[in-house]
Amino acid sequence: MNMHPQGGVARPDQRLNAGIDVSKQHLDACWGTEDQRLDNDAPGWDVLIANFRATHVDLVVIEATGGYERGLVCALQGAGITVARVNPRQARDFAKSMGVLAKTDRVDARTLRDFADVLARHKDRHKYITPFIEAQREQLAALMARRRQLVDMRVAEGNRLEQAGTRAARSIRSVLKTLDKQIADIDRDADDHLDRHFKEQRTLLDSVKGVGPVTILTLTSALPELGHLGRRQIAKLVGVAPLADDSGSRKGPRRVWGGRGEVRSVVYMATTSAIRFNPAIKAFHSRLIAAGKPKKVAIVACMRKLLTILNAMLRDHALWNATKHLQTSKTA
Repeated sequence: MNMHPQGGVARPDQRLNAGIDVSKQHLDACWGTEDQRLDNDAPGWDVLIANFRATHVDLVVIEATGGYERGLVCALQGAGITVARVNPRQARDFAKSMGVLAKTDRVDARTLRDFADVLARHKDRHKYITPFIEAQREQLAALMARRRQLVDMRVAEGNRLEQAGTRAARSIRSVLKTLDKQIADIDRDADDHLDRHFKEQRTLLDSVKGVGPVTILTLTSALPELGHLGRRQIAKLVGVAPLADDSGSRKGPRRVWGGRGEVRSVVYMATTSAIRFNPAIKAFHSRLIAAGKPKKVAIVACMRKLLTILNAMLRDHALWNATKHLQTSKTA
C-alpha cells in the first residue's frame, strides 16, 4: 500500500516521489515514509530501482554533484524512471523556504523528496525533467571534464613558473610538456568521438564564425537541449536571459544569473570572437553600442543572439546563412 509522504494512505492518482542525496560513496534515498542508505555503485542502483518499481515511484529528484550522480541517473533512466537533476542552489533554497535549516544526508534526501512532490504536480513539470542521457554524450562530457582539469593544472603550473628558481623551473617545464601532450591526446579523442557520433551537429556549429572546437565540444556534451527548446528556454537554461526584479510599483533592472556556468563561459568566448569576425553578430553589437547600451549589456545580448541562432540552426538542421542572419541582426 502506498503511503503519502506526510503519513496516511495516498490517493490512487497520487504516486510516490523520491529524493536521493548523492555523495561519492553513498546514496541516501527517501520515498514516501521510507529512508535507505546504499553504496553509490551498480548493485546499490539496482536495489533502488527495484524499490522504486515496487512502490510505483513517479519522479526522482537528484542534485547535480559534480558527476557523482551520472551513473545513477543513467541507471534510473534506463529503467524507465523519470529523473529531475536540479541545481544544488535550487534544492537549498527550497529547503530554506520550508524552514529546513539543518543539513545532513538524510535531511537532504527528505527535502529532495518534498521537492519532488512539488515538481511532480507542477504545471510545467516537463521543463524540470532531465533529458535521457545518451551514452555517447556522457563519454564526451567525461572527456570535456578531463580536458578542463588538465587546462586548470596547466594554468596553475604556468603561474608557478614566473616565480620559480632554475631547478624548480626545469621541473615545471617538464610537467607543462606532459600536460600539453595530455591535452592534445584528449583533443584527438574528443575530435574522433564527435566525428563518429555527432558529425551533423559538429558540421552545423562549425559553419559559424566565432564558434571553435572547444565551444563545439562543450555545447555538444553539456547542452543536449540545444535545438530542442525555444529561444527563451535555452537562454534561461544557459543563464543569459534577463530576469525580472519587480515588486509592487518598483521596476528593478533586469539581470542574468544562474544557468550552466561551463556553457556560459564558452558562449562568452565565442561571442567575443564573433563580435570581431562574424558580420551578423558584429552588426548587432555595433547597433546596440550606437543605441547607448553599456558594453556588458551589449555583450550579453550578443551571447543570447548567438545562442538563439545556434539553437535555430540545430532545430532546422541548417548551416549558417550569412545573408539571413545579417538581416535579422539589423532588424532585431
